[in-house]
Amino acid sequence: MRYLGGMAISSDEAQPSPRPAELFATTHWSVVLAAADEGRPEAAEALETLCRTYWYPLYAFVRRRGHNPEDAEDLTQGFFAHLLEKQALGQLTREGGKFRSFLLTALNHFLTNEWEHQRAQKRDQRRVVVSLDDFDPEARYRLEPVDVIPPEMLFDRQWAATLLNQVLARLGAEQTAEGKGEAFDRLRGCLTGAEASLPYADLAAQLGMTGSAVKMAVHRLRKRYGELLRAEIARTVASPQEVDEEIRHLIAINAG
Repeated sequence: MRYLGGMAISSDEAQPSPRPAELFATTHWSVVLAAADEGRPEAAEALETLCRTYWYPLYAFVRRRGHNPEDAEDLTQGFFAHLLEKQALGQLTREGGKFRSFLLTALNHFLTNEWEHQRAQKRDQRRVVVSLDDFDPEARYRLEPVDVIPPEMLFDRQWAATLLNQVLARLGAEQTAEGKGEAFDRLRGCLTGAEASLPYADLAAQLGMTGSAVKMAVHRLRKRYGELLRAEIARTVASPQEVDEEIRHLIAINAG
């Protein structure tokens, strides 16, 4: 059993396994790569969706680079607006790659070359892609570890945490839609613990189930969690082969 952000990943989920290329026909990053050079609207929409999901790792990176909260928020918004300009999309290629890697490279370039230009613009003249005020990013940043880890490592750790939160939210929504929301709330902790330490007897009593039924429910949740994890990662890479590579990278980052 391996762990990513405290979440248990079974050996089957962590090891490479083939996935048909058809799964990537409509993933967000693939749409961006395929349509960007033509300036098609679906590319901007897909990119905006990804930006809305993964804004916080960027904000944390900018803060760790030494910018104050107000400037970090301005920079993050300015970076999003820059990415969504037609000319910026047109610079992408069909060569593929990971959205995570692309974002970090593009952000570094943006911070180095365009900070003064973006700072000169009034904040209300920019396109607000994500209302960071709604999320209170600075309050979240204050919860980061006090040890000074490199900005790149903080970015990767927060990327993994954001990804896992997305997966858990989708799993919870599925369980609720199936009328299993209450059981999921009690069993979700089993996704983070080692099998031998799980309080199956207590959970069985709380849920009015047998111990074996609880074990089976946890097994199914972990299996579905792994499927949703792969699907979420697939939204941010360009090929099936990169899914397993990205899982291994995020596990290594979390272990470090």
